[in-house]
Amino acid sequence: MRKNRVKQLWREGKPAIGGWLSIPGGFPAECMAQTDVDWLCIDMQHGCIDYSDVVPMLTAISTTAITPFVRVPWNEPYIIMKVLDAGAYGVIVPMVNNRAEAERAVSACRYPPAGMRSNGPTRAPFYAGADYQKYANDEIICMVMIETVEALANLDDILATPGIDGAYIGPTDLALALGLPPVMDNDEPKHVATVNRILAACQQHKVVPGIHTMSSKFTQRYIDQGFKMVMLVSDRGAMMSFVKAETGRLTGWTPQKAAKGTTGGY
Repeated sequence: MRKNRVKQLWREGKPAIGGWLSIPGGFPAECMAQTDVDWLCIDMQHGCIDYSDVVPMLTAISTTAITPFVRVPWNEPYIIMKVLDAGAYGVIVPMVNNRAEAERAVSACRYPPAGMRSNGPTRAPFYAGADYQKYANDEIICMVMIETVEALANLDDILATPGIDGAYIGPTDLALALGLPPVMDNDEPKHVATVNRILAACQQHKVVPGIHTMSSKFTQRYIDQGFKMVMLVSDRGAMMSFVKAETGRLTGWTPQKAAKGTTGGY
């Protein structure tokens, strides 16, 4: 079976830097896969992406060495199993609040006797190899998201769940849980202290700490702190930032001002 490159980086004590895909289609995924990130995550939770989009996007990513992840829309075993069957090498499961929910996520990622994953890897063996079922339990990554008041109260129980590879912080949902505005790259002391607490708990339980950012400044900060899975850039964010930066360099022209929107939820 093809080795999980992100797991290999973790074994070597190195961080894995990633990108985020919220725009459906094989070609945008292929473009992002031509960059220098270690992993790409297809976002089914908040992006405009359905399962029918996921398969060609995974196919596009698999033309490169980048490791493909999918953030599933919810902690439902059937969709976790389907994206793994399609060739995802890791899943990010949102809104995991307690140990029972963490166990549910892990079980959906593992074949028996370690879990309840049903056998039927439609596309995965094309990407991973004919011996996929034999080694999938060792190579597939299960990340749970820590982003709610309940999750913070049950943090140690969640991280102690056998089979959890890592915990991924959604900064804006975490901010809302703390009674703060949903800011992504967040310097608010209460938010910083909570992120630090999650990081320390991950290190104590020997699970990989991961977090979302929207700038190299915060990505570097979290790498330096010890996070091993950090999201640097999204397809949508990169496109919008580049165009705004380029139009901002023009003189003798007045830009059309777009309606004010949000930065999106992560």
